[in-house]
Amino acid sequence: MKFEHSDQYIKLGLKISYYRKLKGLTQEQLAEKIDKNLSFIGQVEAPNISRAISLDTLYDIAEILEVPAYKFFQYEDD
Repeated sequence: MKFEHSDQYIKLGLKISYYRKLKGLTQEQLAEKIDKNLSFIGQVEAPNISRAISLDTLYDIAEILEVPAYKFFQYEDD
């Protein structure tokens, strides 16, 4: 992951957290559904950690949360 993209990864993680909570899932439930461990989801959603994820993982998350993948890239400050 490039350092200059770290802010975007943090925003992406916050969006994932937002939509996960709207769906009523815990981090553990989401991790289970996408076959990842809880630590992975925690790192992705953490507001102080830049954690890269693959497009395959993003598409899996979007499918589970029933949110089009592009929604994760719509930020209020853009």
